[in-house]
Amino acid sequence: MDESPNYLDPQTLASLEGLELQARLLVEGYVAGSHKSPYHGFSVEFADYREYVPGDDIRHVDWKVWSKTDKLYLKQYEEETNLLLYMLLDSSESMSYASGRNISKFKYAQLVIAALSYMVIQQRDSVGLALFDDAVRRYLKPAGQPVHLKEMLHVLDVTPAREKSNMGAVFHDLAERFKRRGVVAIFSDFFDDPEKILSGLKHFRHRRHEVIVFHILDPAEVEFPFRDPTLFRGMEGLPDVMAEPHSLRRAYQDELRSFLDTLRTGCRLINIDYVPLRSDQSLDGPLSSYLASRSARAL
Repeated sequence: MDESPNYLDPQTLASLEGLELQARLLVEGYVAGSHKSPYHGFSVEFADYREYVPGDDIRHVDWKVWSKTDKLYLKQYEEETNLLLYMLLDSSESMSYASGRNISKFKYAQLVIAALSYMVIQQRDSVGLALFDDAVRRYLKPAGQPVHLKEMLHVLDVTPAREKSNMGAVFHDLAERFKRRGVVAIFSDFFDDPEKILSGLKHFRHRRHEVIVFHILDPAEVEFPFRDPTLFRGMEGLPDVMAEPHSLRRAYQDELRSFLDTLRTGCRLINIDYVPLRSDQSLDGPLSSYLASRSARAL
């Protein structure tokens, strides 16, 4: 399929019927060609060292150890065939926002989740899904069968709720529900109290889960391109506001910058991957780049 990269344009993806097809195109059509082992993204974990034996693959030699000890040791890895990937999708009202011809943040998150779920089940691992706003609304326990992927995609095919988010409480709830250690991937605009968000994220880390924050924003939320007097529609219970954008731009951008810095720094301090995404980006770039960097860290 010579034109397969065209399918990665968000508007084109939005026009396709069925998340399953979109997931396949994303994973097999591009990501698989971006680096040699895209399906290693969530399944390879460092386990231990052992001494080199003639005939071993030297690609796994730890040359840093050799430089210090003058002895050859190999890194050993565990193939986590029973790895669990918990997908958490924010379905609160703010996720329905879309500027111009862009797809909504919620739709963008659906596409990324569908692609990653397809990938994980292809590698015979397990994936689960939770949709939340101010509480957990749907939860599918992790499983690895193809029929489970179809059920997940069916659950994903919903519209955002008209409720506020309450991420701190939701994360604390889910941290206690997830009994087996795994990877927790969260998809949200994170428009909530940063301190409460980080408290919930720390709970996941306390339970020894690995956590990935996929922070999805609309380009208008980042750039604030409004120039004429504009009616800003309130979401999640907030009132509508008629305002002159020029008078708000600097204060808005300062507040956004502070918010992003707080979240990004907080994630870094507790060893959480922070992955910024914009809903006008082609999905292939940030997704494949993150998976490639993740695979590189495991080697």
